[in-house]
Amino acid sequence: MKILKDDLIKELKFSASRSSGSGGQHVNKVSTRIEAFFILYNSNLFSIEHKEFLQEKLKSKISKDGDIRVVCDSERSQYLNKQKAIVKMQTLLQNAFKVDKPRKASKPTKSSVNSRLKNKELLGDKKEMRKKINPED
Repeated sequence: MKILKDDLIKELKFSASRSSGSGGQHVNKVSTRIEAFFILYNSNLFSIEHKEFLQEKLKSKISKDGDIRVVCDSERSQYLNKQKAIVKMQTLLQNAFKVDKPRKASKPTKSSVNSRLKNKELLGDKKEMRKKINPED
């Protein structure tokens, strides 16, 4: 499912706060860290089925209030952090709709099985050689 950036921006709520990290004194006086909130239940972008699917797929990322939060504080500019947060949210939502290919079970090859057993035998022999010799035997 393709999510358009312009449509997503209308649905997002932003919050700015002081960021940590590089920037010297600039960090202490400017709010450059951006938190983007996407309230899934109030969204007009998705149908009810899509919302339920997203709720199941992103359950670890959805808060008790029902919103998805993305934080970006990698840049020194609030504008750049906002742009990155929008892209981050967009990719998060788009990747949720990607369906993983089913895994095909495979068997180990005969040579790999033989190699493993040979190595196992060699290790056993090595450990056997470490034992103390009992003169009574």
